[in-house]
Amino acid sequence: MANNTERLYRIEALIRARGSVSFQALLDELEVSRATLKRDLEYLRSRMGAPIEYDRDANGYRFATTPQAGARHELPGLWFSEAELYSLLTAQQLLASLDSDGMLSRHLQPLLDRIRQLLGHGDGRQAAELLSARIRVVTTWRRPVPSRFFERVASALLQRQRLHLRYLTRGRGQVGERDVSPQRLVHYRNTWYLDAWCHRTEGLRRFALDAIEAAETLDTPAQELPLAQVEAEMDTGYGIYAGGRRQWATLHFDATAARWASREEWHPQQQGRWLDDGGYELRLPYVDATELAMDVLRQGEQVRVVSPASLVQAVKQRLQQAAALYGD
Repeated sequence: MANNTERLYRIEALIRARGSVSFQALLDELEVSRATLKRDLEYLRSRMGAPIEYDRDANGYRFATTPQAGARHELPGLWFSEAELYSLLTAQQLLASLDSDGMLSRHLQPLLDRIRQLLGHGDGRQAAELLSARIRVVTTWRRPVPSRFFERVASALLQRQRLHLRYLTRGRGQVGERDVSPQRLVHYRNTWYLDAWCHRTEGLRRFALDAIEAAETLDTPAQELPLAQVEAEMDTGYGIYAGGRRQWATLHFDATAARWASREEWHPQQQGRWLDDGGYELRLPYVDATELAMDVLRQGEQVRVVSPASLVQAVKQRLQQAAALYGD
């Protein structure tokens, strides 16, 4: 027997395909009780706005063709099965975890309401509510982005317009102004970034949205760059750092950490192999040691940097400075 969502779709499809379908023919096709079919027809009329009417002459149900019926009726979202709707609810939970101040949730709420409506009031609705309650996405170190900046940047990106930014460069502690042509939005470790062509430096740059202090959409069209160029320049490094000369780091995890490290992806192009002592060797590319060094330090005594010497020295120096905070 079809679930509620699939039945609604099939009723719509049968009436559209045949022009007029009798009550008995619908019963035979759907294999449901008379009471269930009556509820479905009423639901389509009252809740989904379907202009279904009973034609006494044809002894069947059809879509109204009067001017009052309006344009061709479609049931939005009914090409999804019930399982797919549950998957959308799960995706909504994940998207909500990316939310900075409720901005995404506000835009997604109409979709979420429609999904719940399509699942009905019975078991489907209860399952949807249970699913939402039973899925929890934990995020840490989030840097919220004011919704006005996110929406302005996203709008300029989609409309292919330039932006004028007042931006805080945290490394130098300086605020500067520049015009940029947005190329893509990147979400990385609970923070949003904008990859854009900077017209001041004449190059691709990555801007943290939470460091934007002002953003204004300009009337000037954005400078177009092939996405392949953006990916080649911005995705070759490690983490969020891009640009510069590419190097390869070699890390050795001890036997305990190897159980997890062998299953983790630090970089899409990483290479790994098991060592004779039960440890695990991980090789991965990077262009800036900052973030890679921080991730290595999070592993504590369970990982050792083997090469290159510059990365070994960077991690060693950070460890010595950290140890100095605790005295002898």
